Amino acid sequence: MTETDEIRGKTEGTAPVPLSVLDLVTVGAGRTATDALHTSVKLSRLAESRGFHRYWVAEHHSMPGVASSSPAVILAHLAAHTTRIRLGSGGVMLPNHAPLVIAEQFGTLEAMAPGRIDLGLGRAPGTDGATAAALRRTDRLGEGADDFPEQLAELTRFLDDDFPDGHPYARIHAVPGPVQSTSPGGVQSPHRPPVWLLGSSGFSARLAGVLGLPFAFAHHFSAQNTVPALDLYRESFRPSAVLAAPYALIGVSALATDDEKEARRQVLAAALNMVRLRTGRPGLVPTPEEAEAYEFSPMEREFINSWNSNVIHGTADEVRSGLDDLQKRTGADELMITGNAHSGDVRLRSYELIADAYGLPKAPATEAR
Repeated sequence: MTETDEIRGKTEGTAPVPLSVLDLVTVGAGRTATDALHTSVKLSRLAESRGFHRYWVAEHHSMPGVASSSPAVILAHLAAHTTRIRLGSGGVMLPNHAPLVIAEQFGTLEAMAPGRIDLGLGRAPGTDGATAAALRRTDRLGEGADDFPEQLAELTRFLDDDFPDGHPYARIHAVPGPVQSTSPGGVQSPHRPPVWLLGSSGFSARLAGVLGLPFAFAHHFSAQNTVPALDLYRESFRPSAVLAAPYALIGVSALATDDEKEARRQVLAAALNMVRLRTGRPGLVPTPEEAEAYEFSPMEREFINSWNSNVIHGTADEVRSGLDDLQKRTGADELMITGNAHSGDVRLRSYELIADAYGLPKAPATEAR
């Protein structure tokens, strides 16, 4: 299998493009991180059984309602409960980590689940400035973002084990990795996790295009920038050994329920969680009942209306129509759906409804191993 095969998904059912899942591992009020991670296992198995192409988790820090601070650890857990679906990071925030550490972690994941691992990379901290400073052991945060292309090049060389002679890291090897195939008696997997660049603006879009890498855009929280960023990616694209033509997915916030009123209740609760996060009061995802009783200020109400205008929600048919329209408008090659709600059961039901709406296959769920 070539990297291009691993990147380009297969369209199932009547979906316009491959459908995938972005899991933020959200924790609702009255629930624990253990509950959220149990939901992630169930959701990954559901996604696999219904023909979703890939399943990504994202790196966030210091957010009580998001239990995904360690993507590599979560992905290892999910790999033990699935057999076919691609698993990856959406993404690992490269400036928060030494490139060698990421290469080792994802080399280990590749050894656990050969040919199924994606390495999505972002340049934002995935948190507030103070937490980013604690992660990076420095308050000079701009340097990490500005050095992103150099960090990416270093990480890629560790993944490929191809530092040139004379380079300070030429004798350093990420293990598991290609060096094992060159050791006496060594046999190494032919797979290497494909690198994706993630972004919510034009910087990573241009860089992904210039390097000929696949690109993932965060439409779910930067909708106004989606079309310009995808246009920039396509205009900047140069064919590479990885891709002959551009390939872009977009993260989409979507929630399907059995009736439209319930969908509105659920997305209101998720939006209240965003209000609190954006105003420096991060917490657990509130219940719909708490959101309905909350007295929104005019400014908060304006934010809610703006935020929810980019959340595709309603019945399965309404969500399918919204996803179809979005794909046509953006030309995205893949839709990665994130469904945020207080309850894990609501999230699971949403993906089931979306799968049914597109006639995705119904295979037996993977048995836990």
